[in-house]
Amino acid sequence: MPDAFLEYDVVDVFAQHPFAGNQLAVVHGAGELDDAALLTLAREFNFSETAFPTVLDEGRYRTRIFTPGGEVPFAGHPTLGTAWVLRDRGAITGPAVVQECAVGEVDVRLEGDRVELSASPRDLAGPLGDGFVAQLVEELGLDLEDVAGETWLAGVGLTFVHLPVREEAVGRARAPRRSVREIADLPQTGDPLDGINLHAVLERSGDEVQVHSRVFVPGLSVSEDPATGSAAAGLGMALQARAVLGDGDRYRISQGAEIGRPSVLEGRIDVDERVTRVHVAGAVHAIASGRVRVPTGEA
Repeated sequence: MPDAFLEYDVVDVFAQHPFAGNQLAVVHGAGELDDAALLTLAREFNFSETAFPTVLDEGRYRTRIFTPGGEVPFAGHPTLGTAWVLRDRGAITGPAVVQECAVGEVDVRLEGDRVELSASPRDLAGPLGDGFVAQLVEELGLDLEDVAGETWLAGVGLTFVHLPVREEAVGRARAPRRSVREIADLPQTGDPLDGINLHAVLERSGDEVQVHSRVFVPGLSVSEDPATGSAAAGLGMALQARAVLGDGDRYRISQGAEIGRPSVLEGRIDVDERVTRVHVAGAVHAIASGRVRVPTGEA
């Protein structure tokens, strides 16, 4: 029998221009493939994530998201990029759609090349103890004197350790060699936890806070991520817990420059005593499209 192929698109997400931000492959028509085949495709593209959507109707789609290390229940830049690609193909229409994924429903709004996700908070714990923070900063090649605030766990589908440091320490950090849970014991979380969001809060201009971040996810074969929407969402929760952000406040994250993929992520939070909704937005740019061979399972 002839080889079978699937169509795909590649986009750059959280990018102010093409060939920046976080790369995403969106593979179409893969709904009947098993997990092993999906993982094979994700490893072939070898981006931080690859998305496999199934359109349910013009306002709703379901997607599965794989890193080179395995499936994740939710991720930010695949959410934005997948919605943009499906609208670009005419498979979904209108300014607002719903994405179904392993964590449930995520609202997505599209306006030109700008896409925004809205998600409900899930994990929040902290501040973490000095013992864990000391082990973490040592793993990152930093010193306790670099720490600039409380460390929290927070996330909306993927949970991250949000470690605030001084600005100059962000660029000096090294990628961790071990997963987060190998570094030290942590509270159990409802969602997967193996990401470190190292960040510096720079300045406030009106209702917007500027942040410089680097994100490491060693347990999912992503040593450093260029732009991480799920971490950005959790960061909004952590900043609110530290009284850095209030209701309606915005935050703007610069990420990825250290690995040659400069990215900008825009966040805002809704607060009623605690965070009730997190919104993360950025721009998407088309890069490539084509066909990819369907894995057969042969070595």
